[in-house]
Amino acid sequence: MSAPVSAGPGLIARHYHGHAHGVPVDAVSLDYDARFLRRKVLTTEGGKALLVDLAQTTSLDHGGVLVLEGGGEVAVIAAEEPVLEVTGPDLVRLAWHIGNRHTPAQIAQDRIYIKPDHVIADMLTRLGAGLRDVVRPFTPEGGAYGHGRTHGHAHGHSHGPGGGHDHDHGHDHDHSHG
Repeated sequence: MSAPVSAGPGLIARHYHGHAHGVPVDAVSLDYDARFLRRKVLTTEGGKALLVDLAQTTSLDHGGVLVLEGGGEVAVIAAEEPVLEVTGPDLVRLAWHIGNRHTPAQIAQDRIYIKPDHVIADMLTRLGAGLRDVVRPFTPEGGAYGHGRTHGHAHGHSHGPGGGHDHDHGHDHDHSHG
């Protein structure tokens, strides 16, 4: 006996907008890493299969929408996930060190949230930070110009002597570290 043939996703989205234009018909709850995509089948909160087929890899923000073929929108929700809460009396200095390592960070008035990373955690502890593991939606600041993503140094290319930048971020920047 053969397995039933799937009819494929019932919903298809080929466009993304940073805000809703009406009341969304459904929602997808995605963690930070899953909100960076181009083509993937997702399951909505309502249990429907949704094919996301965007023209380019896109960072989906909490509150944005995937625009459905035939009309309607599916809301993007930042899912709860493990993050590291950073506190301390000199939060500006801690933020500088986090940013200097290109670590995505969500900045609040009296704390910073980052993805768990034992190397960054060790550095922050040595700098006098208070650290606490928490579970919450992670919505870090955008890139240097207020949009896009920052990324840590574990992204597959060299920053050492003679190590050039071999991929396109869609903008110019210098990653030299002295």
